[in-house]
Amino acid sequence: MTKGRIEAFSDGVIAIIITIMVLELKVPHEANIEALQHLLPVFMAYVLSFLNVGLYWNNHHHMFHSVKHVGGWVLWANLHLLFWLSLLPFATGFMEESGFQPMPVALYGFDLLMCAVSYTLLTMALIAEHGKDSEFARALGSDLKGKLSLASYVISIPMAYVNVWVSLALILGVALSWIVPDRRFARPA
Repeated sequence: MTKGRIEAFSDGVIAIIITIMVLELKVPHEANIEALQHLLPVFMAYVLSFLNVGLYWNNHHHMFHSVKHVGGWVLWANLHLLFWLSLLPFATGFMEESGFQPMPVALYGFDLLMCAVSYTLLTMALIAEHGKDSEFARALGSDLKGKLSLASYVISIPMAYVNVWVSLALILGVALSWIVPDRRFARPA
């Protein structure tokens, strides 16, 4: 199977996810700065989620440019990733609607953890598809940044019950570490 179909489907789903998130930004009924100040938590949650979805889209795009073909397990692993990404609008809305209370922030961290787990499973499916000695496997390497990201998300979940801002800082730290496209795949192996 060619990889073009999985890329097109993923692009479409991710575009819908971003659209759903932006629809949560409601236009204020009053034309003053106070009305906008009330939207600040909603906007900040949106920015964080948009950044995370954008990072997955960007790295997914670069990773699939190094892939030669896909099989059934890759399709399922990709759907698994899209499932968890599709829950981000809900987790984002729940987090900001609660005023960043511990449980919704922990749920947000859990959703991002599951996105990272499913992305890891996707890379494992691609290695199985192409072989452990393939260019793709060599380019992926030990995936230290991916493992550190998983660990940060794991820590962010219980940390939400200690200090939500530290939990969100861990989540933001992971996002900032992925701002530069994954260089393993952004250039030829």
